[in-house]
Amino acid sequence: MRRSRLIAGVAIAATLTATTVTAVTVATGTPAARTAPAITLLAAAAPAVRYVALGDSYAAGTGAGHYGPPQGGCERSADAYPEQWARHHTTASFVSAACSGATTSGVFSGQLAALSARTTLVSITIGGNDAGFAHVMETCVLEWDSACLNAVASSEAFIARTLPGRLGATLRAVRAHAPSARVVVVGYPELFDLSASPDCIGLGTTKRTALNQGADDLDRALAAAAASHGDVFSDVRGQFAGHEICDSASWLHALTFPIGDSYHPTAAGQEHGYLPAFTAAAG
Repeated sequence: MRRSRLIAGVAIAATLTATTVTAVTVATGTPAARTAPAITLLAAAAPAVRYVALGDSYAAGTGAGHYGPPQGGCERSADAYPEQWARHHTTASFVSAACSGATTSGVFSGQLAALSARTTLVSITIGGNDAGFAHVMETCVLEWDSACLNAVASSEAFIARTLPGRLGATLRAVRAHAPSARVVVVGYPELFDLSASPDCIGLGTTKRTALNQGADDLDRALAAAAASHGDVFSDVRGQFAGHEICDSASWLHALTFPIGDSYHPTAAGQEHGYLPAFTAAAG
């Protein structure tokens, strides 16, 4: 009779372990203890992760290849950092609404609907297109130093005066749609290793220096917006150090043909640059 009770206690514990809780049976080695009922301690299962990725081409994985069929006019790479994070973690759901060319207004019009009160994790990389990234890069590639410097200066003025308000409105809207989520604002890398610039073909050092400074200004604005709204900023610049354009093992495209991948992370940049930085910030 005692043996059957013990077997029944073990069976119940095993059943609980196989479902949604962890069962731990506690017993001592004394004969009296072996006749006592098993004590079962229950630990609640970890909460389900429901992850939504928002943002622009850097979040959509432009430049990384392995693109899926376009959805809503947006092409996304299977090697983008959100997709890679979702593959490496257990999630109850994952949706990427990121889209090449997206601005903060595009997040409002086409991406916020992916969020809900059940969303637990949000990543967002945004602001580069608001600041005129494509125009600045085109000017710096095609025109003289003076035109490039003027374009960067105009972008920096926008980042200082106008972008903070747009970022703030965007983060407040994200919070309103996903009130319980951890929101990670993911930044942008510097494009060039200036220490290797003198021996690197392509844009001159004057242009490269200005473009890196513009990226730094953008990251400072993103970090400030995240901090002021209680969100987390993920700085990817340290991850890309030693793997920028002009380095022998760059994780960033220089000018490409067709031009769509130009000045975007490669698949290695998404995996080794963006993914570790976001993983550390996601908690």
